[in-house]
Amino acid sequence: MEVLTKNAEILVCPVCCGNLQVSPKRVTCSSCSNVFPCEEEIPLLFWSNEWSGARPDVTETMKSFYEATPFPNYDDLDSSGALREKATRGVFARLLDEQIRHGAKILEVGCGTGQLSNFLGMTWGRSVLGADVCLNSLKLAERFRKQNQIENVSFVQMNLFRPVFSAESFDVVVSNGVLHHTSNPLLGFQTISRLVKRGGFVVIGLYNMYSRLTTDFRRLVFQLSGDRFKFLDPRLRDRNANDIKKHTWFMDQYKNPHESKHTIGEVQQWLESSGFEFVNSIPKSTGEPFAADEKLFEPNPKGTKFDHFLVQFRDLLTGGRDGGFFIMIGRRIS
Repeated sequence: MEVLTKNAEILVCPVCCGNLQVSPKRVTCSSCSNVFPCEEEIPLLFWSNEWSGARPDVTETMKSFYEATPFPNYDDLDSSGALREKATRGVFARLLDEQIRHGAKILEVGCGTGQLSNFLGMTWGRSVLGADVCLNSLKLAERFRKQNQIENVSFVQMNLFRPVFSAESFDVVVSNGVLHHTSNPLLGFQTISRLVKRGGFVVIGLYNMYSRLTTDFRRLVFQLSGDRFKFLDPRLRDRNANDIKKHTWFMDQYKNPHESKHTIGEVQQWLESSGFEFVNSIPKSTGEPFAADEKLFEPNPKGTKFDHFLVQFRDLLTGGRDGGFFIMIGRRIS
């Protein structure tokens, strides 16, 4: 909770946006006098949406799903060294760690079990905050943080549609694999993008409309066969993965109660309409190879509609990398 306490000036009440006073046992709003408890030093600042209209709100449904099946789990990670080794095997996490500037203030929205937040928090000089709706996931994140004495990270339970941070508070906001599990991904993006400082970056990961079709096909096969033929998924036939890891992957990919799918061009429009310029993507939107030493935060061409089609179709033909997942990076300019 140390990072939250040090940055208490950016905290706002999810009910009235008033100032919050933080202690290890409770958080109190100085305006509306609401008192929010803490569990294991995690402030419980989740507040439900109050939407009207025909659009169904799946927040509580998704919250219940991930409370029962935290993803990803820590079953094969017993130390900060093991987490660092796992993270650096993936190009994206390694490049983030290498290229986010010293002293940056980082927010991960939808941090799940906090593996990325804890990894980024191992680098001295940063302030990392991880937020998620699921308390069980956050408890796993906080326990790992404490066991490994990672000092630069704090976790908070939060509804991303009712953020508990003031506007323009962060140098980098990361939200990977989250918005496509909400009722309104565009509204979710607009909400969290306001938390980025001028000149700061937003990093979002979503399912792609086209490359996700491979997963959709496997999901249909599993439904029709009573969850047989799991060998169709490469991760489920991986002999190096244990049963817990396979189960959490299967549930997240094939039993998830809600998801949406998006395109490169669509998310580029989100960025532009929210005061951001497109910077980079994985895979690259022009179809060029993504380098092992890629400069994540240096501007790249947006690519044409035909480029986008080729990139997404190629991803489909190769089986949908990581479940048809793609990442977009934008820099706030207004």
